[in-house]
Amino acid sequence: MSDDEQPEPPHPGPRTPRNWAPRDLTAAPFGPGPATAGGPGGAGKQQRPERTGWRRFVPGWRLVLGLFLLCALLLIGGFLAGYMLVSIPPANAGATAQSNVFLYADGTQLASDGEVNRENVSLAQIPLSVQHAVLAAEDRDFYSERAVDPKAMVRAAWNTLTGKGTQGGSTITQQYVKNYYLGQEQTVTRKVKEFFIAIKLNREETKEDILAGYLNTSYFGRNAYGIQAASQAYYGKDVEKLTTAEGAYLASLLNSPSAYDVIAHPQNKPQALARWNYVLDGMVKKKWLGPAERAATTFPTPGKVKPRAGLGGQRGYIVEAVKDYLTTNKIIDENTLATGGYRITTTIQQDKEDAFVKAVDDKVNSKLSTDRKADRNVRVGGASIDPATGKVLAMYGGVDYTKQYVNNATRRDFQVGSTFKPFVFTSAVVNGSKTQDGRTITPNTVYDGTNKRPVQGWAGGTYAPANEDDASYGLITVRTATDKSVNAVYAQMAVDVGPAKVKQTAIDLGLPADTPDLTATPSIALGPATASVLDMTQAYATLAGHGQHGTYTMVESVTKDGEKTELPSQDSKQAVSREAADTTTSMLQSVVEGGTGTAAQGAGRPAAGKTGTAEQDKAAWFAGYTPDLATVVAVMGADPDTAVQQPLYGALGVPRMNGGGPPAEIWAQYTKDALQGSEAKDFDLELQDGANIPVEPTNPNPFQSPSQQPGSNAGQTQGQDQGQTQGQTQGQNGGQTGGGNQGQTQGQNQGQTQGQTQGQTQGGADNGGGTTNGGGQNQGQTQGQTQGQTQGQTQGGATNGGGTDNGGTTGTGTDTGTTAGTGGATTGVGNRTRGPRGG
Repeated sequence: MSDDEQPEPPHPGPRTPRNWAPRDLTAAPFGPGPATAGGPGGAGKQQRPERTGWRRFVPGWRLVLGLFLLCALLLIGGFLAGYMLVSIPPANAGATAQSNVFLYADGTQLASDGEVNRENVSLAQIPLSVQHAVLAAEDRDFYSERAVDPKAMVRAAWNTLTGKGTQGGSTITQQYVKNYYLGQEQTVTRKVKEFFIAIKLNREETKEDILAGYLNTSYFGRNAYGIQAASQAYYGKDVEKLTTAEGAYLASLLNSPSAYDVIAHPQNKPQALARWNYVLDGMVKKKWLGPAERAATTFPTPGKVKPRAGLGGQRGYIVEAVKDYLTTNKIIDENTLATGGYRITTTIQQDKEDAFVKAVDDKVNSKLSTDRKADRNVRVGGASIDPATGKVLAMYGGVDYTKQYVNNATRRDFQVGSTFKPFVFTSAVVNGSKTQDGRTITPNTVYDGTNKRPVQGWAGGTYAPANEDDASYGLITVRTATDKSVNAVYAQMAVDVGPAKVKQTAIDLGLPADTPDLTATPSIALGPATASVLDMTQAYATLAGHGQHGTYTMVESVTKDGEKTELPSQDSKQAVSREAADTTTSMLQSVVEGGTGTAAQGAGRPAAGKTGTAEQDKAAWFAGYTPDLATVVAVMGADPDTAVQQPLYGALGVPRMNGGGPPAEIWAQYTKDALQGSEAKDFDLELQDGANIPVEPTNPNPFQSPSQQPGSNAGQTQGQDQGQTQGQTQGQNGGQTGGGNQGQTQGQNQGQTQGQTQGQTQGGADNGGGTTNGGGQNQGQTQGQTQGQTQGQTQGGATNGGGTDNGGTTGTGTDTGTTAGTGGATTGVGNRTRGPRGG
């Protein structure tokens, strides 16, 4: 009612009261709540019931809607602000990369990797098939997608956070922005700028312009920036002449240039092939390539690298090895390093590097002759590490980086041979291993060194490795088996220890876990694994360092614009027990003193080492160390044109390439010169319990196999049993009772006469022995050697003729019996089949 209206006067007389019905709340959900007192006339106001229980903590829809709208406004506002504030900058200075400077450890310049190799081309010059290959590799929806792909970015971030690996979520537009306008730094600021610049660029430039810019700025490896430089670096042709297959390979490199260069890293070819196939299959999926053409496409092996002259000699090998070290250890990203401007001080010491080069020149390069076909295949690799610090002090990669691009010190495709055997013994000590009949394995534990003796206790099938030149040794100690590199003994030892344990010990010592052919089988003892020279140097440096191992390093410091780059810690750990490492060292000293590595004595210092030879003489190794320097040298055979591995028979004018030959000679000269002026140190060793106590077998021949071939069994059994029985009896009576001189003389004469007579008579002349296991070789050699050796050893007594290791120090009967027995088979050697090498 209005203000002028008056209330109606009360109705006279009684009035029937009004009946009020309660409001139906379900029919009016948004109506007022229950009536409450208040206001004139008793009028009430309804209220909303209070929330109880868990509903109290759930925000209302008004709050949710408000928060959503607020976030949306903030995002829109932030996007508009970023779009307005971030402008497209001029090309950054990194688009024309600087040189990186590499220094020796003393600060003198080692090398400079020069200016960036780049030549821009128009998109019209790039074949359409090559363009499609790049799109198939990097961004298949480039022409239809937006400048940025938020879903891909979120997916990449999620995969990284959940441990599925670092994955890129950038489109080609974003990658181009990063390469040309910004930089490779992994920062939030750079990613935000990249996001907005990409959106603006996509509005201002055509897709064709962006793709052309991307192809001209991307890094393809081999210091090649852009598709034209890459075409020349890998195939020696202009980009217009690239085939579809070649374009697909170059597109594969964009993902990881160093990982997919099959010439620089031959062991990575399977990964490169997989990536190449991925690119071609993507082209078929997008209908850019027909299935028939795809099926007919073969892998286009790139050509040799043509490095700049400034990286000649050893400089290029060192520079590339240092780059690999920096990128592999994630110190600097590959693309970032390629932009240049870094000052890198290496651990390489110039005097030691020069000494390595001179040793190789004196012992190998100066002896190469064009008249010998095998000499053209000779390659040398070497590395030297300080055991105390893990620093690489010198490296020999090849004759010249501009002539032989592949670094022989870091390649992983040649078998290490018997240089692996010390890892088997180290593992035996680490694990407290025992022989099949329960004897603890020590340097003096007796094993059966019979040629082609099947290993016992292996459930994986028959395995009977041949010794070098098919020689049989009968019962010998582990120390002697190491001196002579006896395959039969170490294959059995690998089973006694457990091949899986042997593998783990090798990894603990320093071999990479992914070393090719490092498999947990008895053959692991013979060294089929293809670790690099640098890998093996790490492992031997661990032995030299009493079992302490720290990851090797090639870099002292890295700076750019005066700021230092953080390097990983080089903290070492006890990889194997000291007694395991030191006991192995004591045996390897014996190899240098009187085994297959005597040439290493030329270093003029206490030394320990091991020789090794790959199958078919394709590589020969010497791995050794003094207390303060570990060095490994390998002479390898590879065809200079095809890179196919080749045997080294006849190379350098020697019939067979042995680890104790040129590799040990290089090692000795280098070690002598590298340590010149420093005081010679003796090994400070803590040996395994029982390492100096002989352990006798429980029976005359606990590992003798009943399935030996007739020629071998006849000579071995007769000579071994007769020589051992007669020698033991006469040795005890004559050697111990009669004294040293009598035992020595009697052992020498009787061992020589009987061994030579039986060896020559039973062995026969030219073809009397027949083939490998025939009577001439094994019957004459083994019977004469074992009978003469055992009689000479036991008759000579413990002092002058005896001892444990085949006659001890002055056991003349041993040497004479061996020589005379072997003589029976000498004239039949020409008919023997060469087997796997041992030394």
